[in-house]
Amino acid sequence: MNAKGGPGEEPDLDSIQSLDQADLKVRAIGELIRDARNLSAEDVERISKYQREHKLRFGEAAIALGLANAEDVLFALSQQFQYAYADEDRRKANPELVALTQPFGHQAEAFRAIRSQILLRTHSEDETQRRALAVVSPDTGDGKTYFCANLAVALAQLGAKVLVVDADMRGARLHQIFGVDNSRGLSNLLAGRGGKNVVKSVPDVPNLWVIPVGVQPPNPLELVEGPAFGLLLRELTSKFDHVLIDTPAAVFGSDGVVIAARCGAALVVARRNASKVSKLQDLVVSLQAGQSRLAGVVMNEF
Repeated sequence: MNAKGGPGEEPDLDSIQSLDQADLKVRAIGELIRDARNLSAEDVERISKYQREHKLRFGEAAIALGLANAEDVLFALSQQFQYAYADEDRRKANPELVALTQPFGHQAEAFRAIRSQILLRTHSEDETQRRALAVVSPDTGDGKTYFCANLAVALAQLGAKVLVVDADMRGARLHQIFGVDNSRGLSNLLAGRGGKNVVKSVPDVPNLWVIPVGVQPPNPLELVEGPAFGLLLRELTSKFDHVLIDTPAAVFGSDGVVIAARCGAALVVARRNASKVSKLQDLVVSLQAGQSRLAGVVMNEF
């Protein structure tokens, strides 16, 4: 897998190599806004003149003259600082990815705060002890997949190499949220059917990848309990800075607890005013019995 490939490319798991990003040339805000709005040389000169006369930034001058809007400036800034930010079409197509589509909103800010807490609680100076993080929940509708996807984007926005794996082989949704092909995925890997075209790059987020679930198998629990899953996690955690695993809700069985035990760390997502305390307590006890490090419990209000 090569991080230098463009959005939409599908690296092979069998050929995972260095994920170091290519050095990117920093472009001026004016150039980025000019290209985004298809401004003429005369338009750029008008903006520059207005900028000098009123002692404004280029983006502010462009907005004042009606030649750009606030979204154009935010998008240009995100490009200049290599900060993942979706364009208008992506914002309409993937409204759940608030960390990408609304990176300056209060929901995205909440994910950044949670990201900081998770890094503090799971970081290890010993790279050989790097863990994957299983995202689990007691019931359906708790927002576990929504949370997992946005946390992955938030981690990638730090510049880290992030992989999110859909291990919810009972109700997979990550491929829909990220807009990637789901014909092959985790189930193919665990069934020993090869790893080509399984790791998908995420458009607009150059250092974020996803392994979708693939074909829904009849035996999901047996697949994650088998040795192939543990070997896969070991390989993935050696290649990526962060590996997040979406899991089935506990109401479907013990899949999530088994996956969390293999990962070594778990984050519980529950829904405020909906999740029952007894189910939440049972899930936490089960995770602790499986010797998973509990990174925390998040109450979802989305």
